[in-house]
Amino acid sequence: MENQQALHVHERLAARPELCPVTFGEGRRFALWDLASLAEGALGECVDPDSLTVAGEKRLRLRLGAAGRECRYDDEFGRRDWIRTAKGGGGPVGTVAVSSRPTGAGALCVSSLYVHPVARRRGLASAVLDAVYEACRAEGLHGFRLDAYWAWQRSVRYYLNRGLWVTSWKHALGLARLSYLPRYEVSESEAGDQLTFATRGPDGATVPLLVAGRAGGRLLLRETEQCERTADKRDAVRLYARSTLALHLAARGWPLVRGEEEWAEAGWSCDIGQPEGLAYKIGIFEQVAAEEGWRVESPYAGPSALGVPDPVRGNSDADSFVGPDHR
Repeated sequence: MENQQALHVHERLAARPELCPVTFGEGRRFALWDLASLAEGALGECVDPDSLTVAGEKRLRLRLGAAGRECRYDDEFGRRDWIRTAKGGGGPVGTVAVSSRPTGAGALCVSSLYVHPVARRRGLASAVLDAVYEACRAEGLHGFRLDAYWAWQRSVRYYLNRGLWVTSWKHALGLARLSYLPRYEVSESEAGDQLTFATRGPDGATVPLLVAGRAGGRLLLRETEQCERTADKRDAVRLYARSTLALHLAARGWPLVRGEEEWAEAGWSCDIGQPEGLAYKIGIFEQVAAEEGWRVESPYAGPSALGVPDPVRGNSDADSFVGPDHR
């Protein structure tokens, strides 16, 4: 039944003028567009995928390390699409892939989202994400999930600006748009010393849940009375509100550690949950990216301002860490 739902989602997407399924014989070209996305995100190098030579492709794949290996798609588990202009027609200006098997949460996985530099700032990627979400909801699924590399700050900021929730940070930053997670907003005080995370109800009213401040290099975080009263059968809103605000804070260069006791327990929440868990995982993400030869320009300074030991350095987790398949 779930696979049938996903099949119907793909049928709905195929009817969209801005999407065109990748046909037999186009897999090689799609892989080169994937490579261009990797090169830009990981190395900061913009390349035209349709102008890549064999030598240029080999050079990029070697520089990208393990992530640069060409992915062999199995159409049984997903479908790839070219993104076209909003009116349709013309050649491709981007790529996207959508899984054919829902996750346990009743969502499809989106990957390979990429728009060629010449076609950006037209809202094409946003339109595709909206189309995927609407198709999922029409077929009884909750929405979509996707993974992002922390080192790809442009992508991280884009997804946060799109209002995606942070639902995991186990092997990557897991973000999602799901029907049981309401719209939210993160507002900054006029003085710039406070951030408030609030959800928005169907009537447009905002409900503040978390308030963050900072002092002496430490994070100050408190729940509002409304947050304490917020309850749902998954307890997802309260859990993901903390993780989502944490990523917003990190992207702004704010501290994530409240104190030595919380930092000592960071490893216990390193999959999802407390902001210290994200701080711990960012250290691993950056270590692995640096070892792969990727560009690492992080806005987050880490817990050094607290003068506490950093459990990430020399941690065996980093040795066995596997990053996300962005495709």
